[in-house]
Amino acid sequence: MDIQSKLLGDQQVNPDTIITFPKGIPGFEDQTRFKLFHQEGSEIVFWLQGVDSDELTLSVASPAHFNINYNFVLSDDEQKLLQADNSDELVILLVLHKEEGDGAGKPTIKGSIKSPLVINSSKRIGLQKVLVNIEQSITLTEKVSEIDVSEA
Repeated sequence: MDIQSKLLGDQQVNPDTIITFPKGIPGFEDQTRFKLFHQEGSEIVFWLQGVDSDELTLSVASPAHFNINYNFVLSDDEQKLLQADNSDELVILLVLHKEEGDGAGKPTIKGSIKSPLVINSSKRIGLQKVLVNIEQSITLTEKVSEIDVSEA
């Protein structure tokens, strides 16, 4: 199967690798079929290309790359939609977006942490989980065993 992408060019894909979002993704409800591509040269960024829209390409990444660990419960409807037998089948991805600098600074990449994508990797079915009431906790990990203390 051939798909077109303004960002990635023409791509030949196996139809069995298409990920279906039955309800679409908020803001793109009419787009339900996507293909996940790995960005060449990056271990972090992937591209989620709309199969039926050559202009719809979302950059996504695993939240683990940003030390984000999710702990949420899927509703009965979400579980039914994803058809997951266990949580090991589920992949969580963050949708990334670039914010341009103020002219002096470099652009920054930010992730939509309150609305991760949840994908059943074995059945290739996905949804975007909107988290309304979240509690954030931070885990600090010491990277260096030495602390440099200088007198001012």
